[in-house]
Amino acid sequence: MSNEANAHLRHGLEGLSAERLKGMRRGLEKESLRSRPDGMLALSPHPSALGSALTHPHITTDFSESQLELVTGAHATPEAVLEELTRLHQFTYRVLQQQGDELLWVSSMPCALPADEAIPIAQYGSSNVGHAKSVYRMGLSHRYGRRMQTISGIHYNWSLPGLSNEAYFGLIRNFRRHAFLLLYLFGASPALCESFVEGRPHELQPLPGSMHMPHGTSLRMGRLGYQSDAQASLAVSYNCLEGYAASLQDALTRPYPAYEALGLRSPGGEYQQLATTLLQIENEFYGTIRPKRTIFPGERPLHALRERGVEYVEVRLMDLDPFVAVGIEASTMRFLDVFLLHCLLSPSPPDHPAEIAAMARNQHRTAARGREPGLLLERGEREQSLVEWGSELLEAFAPIAQRLDADLAGTPLAGAHAQALAQARERLAQPERLPSARVLAAMAQDPGPSFIHFACERSRQAREDLLALPLSAEHEAQLRAQSQTSVREQQRIESLDSLPFELYRQQYTSPQRLGLPRSPAVQAV
Repeated sequence: MSNEANAHLRHGLEGLSAERLKGMRRGLEKESLRSRPDGMLALSPHPSALGSALTHPHITTDFSESQLELVTGAHATPEAVLEELTRLHQFTYRVLQQQGDELLWVSSMPCALPADEAIPIAQYGSSNVGHAKSVYRMGLSHRYGRRMQTISGIHYNWSLPGLSNEAYFGLIRNFRRHAFLLLYLFGASPALCESFVEGRPHELQPLPGSMHMPHGTSLRMGRLGYQSDAQASLAVSYNCLEGYAASLQDALTRPYPAYEALGLRSPGGEYQQLATTLLQIENEFYGTIRPKRTIFPGERPLHALRERGVEYVEVRLMDLDPFVAVGIEASTMRFLDVFLLHCLLSPSPPDHPAEIAAMARNQHRTAARGREPGLLLERGEREQSLVEWGSELLEAFAPIAQRLDADLAGTPLAGAHAQALAQARERLAQPERLPSARVLAAMAQDPGPSFIHFACERSRQAREDLLALPLSAEHEAQLRAQSQTSVREQQRIESLDSLPFELYRQQYTSPQRLGLPRSPAVQAV
């Protein structure tokens, strides 16, 4: 970093009071496929004892009926987040154990998959809102294929009190510039089951029963992951809320020829998608990070952003760590806190189309070849090695880690942020310590050296570890009560529905529901 940038960072850090830093909040959304013990996708319905996937606040499904999503609240410490996430896993596994021997797949890349059309789309009941969620997923299946949607990750939701929209968008721009470092340090999906790429072009190299990239870090975030030719035409700018909202509005209202040709309904009258526009709804837009705002029932996310501004950011590029039972460690969250504060406090010039394209190339290069010795990334008008650029960033993180650790002095967690930073330095200097390298090393040592065998063994170990942990009667009763309450709430919603679904769909996807552009003065929060 330049002297000017360092001075900017120091000034920003000095302006952050201890009270504001204590107001930092983080939460997790963790996706996991349910698999059979043999590594095949479990085709059973979402367990009824887990409650309603439509209305449960913490246990739901993502794309597939076979894809669980566990959602924590927002907490003041990483430990509190992990405590809740662990309890959700414990309860879920107790339910799964009662009805069979299914596993929660610990890898971001999916287990062995059946034919695309046999992957079950998530179901949410007979209400209009529930039907719309399933139709949206049917649209995803037609647009991108069901296999791609079974990829799982862990989202990190983060906020700091007193930030304006401008500050959040500055953070987002810097995050996108430096996201390669997170892919390198925490990517854990260098290999996959050959069933995932059956019939698709790819550059992967074979292993017994598997495919991999020898220096890959996160195939999930590469060309085989969450990618879309249609969305590649979107050069969404993050220079301000108004411009971002206008880009999304265009994609949500612009008819897309291939989706128009598909049509809203099949010849038999079944809905195939919610809309024929480039994006059906806001969540279809893929990105490594999103500005977010809690929505009211029935409200469109873009309307909420325009009306009330950014509330938090959602980091979307983190792989599940297959060596950790719940998919993420406290040290990883501490590193993310430091990383995000650096993105916030560093100078963040406006982005432009050429830089946006370069960031996408850096992402793909790191995902596929991140551990390749001497790998170069694009940085402005020049190229720089990933390791050199990463080292520069880690050095700039040190004052932030020191500032956060000052509040932990005299506690068992003293120096925890500095330790997370030290671990990152070790991984940068010794790539064999990276999760992606450890996955390939474990596969090579495995007697059945395939991705499926490795992930099955890790999933079984995670199940044993989680079931061995005590779950208090109070917490178990609380989770069972939440499940039962969620079922009653779904029934209530269904009983109140009177609007025909087509009218509901038209109203929900109406451009008028997206809100109106507002002046920057009104937008600031």
